Amino acid sequence: MNKTELIKKVAAENGLSQKAAAAAVDSVLSSISDSLAAHEPVTLIGFGTFTCRHRDARVGRNPATGKKIKIAASNTPIFKAGKAFKEKVN
Repeated sequence: MNKTELIKKVAAENGLSQKAAAAAVDSVLSSISDSLAAHEPVTLIGFGTFTCRHRDARVGRNPATGKKIKIAASNTPIFKAGKAFKEKVN
């Protein structure tokens, strides 16, 4: 399922126009992104938790040439599925 299909499903299940559903989906995704950018975890009970984890700088290798390269420090979004979500998938 991609974002367009998600918007269509939200619109159909809630009796909304696709424009209203798109605004709702965009708002949710934007809120999650903004919270993670501020290093605040987002917990959706029954679904899961989004957090941001810091990765230190490190040395890697270019697979094409084998040369060592420096990989800069970065923050990586992490998702941990909740119990109810795991049970539904299984």
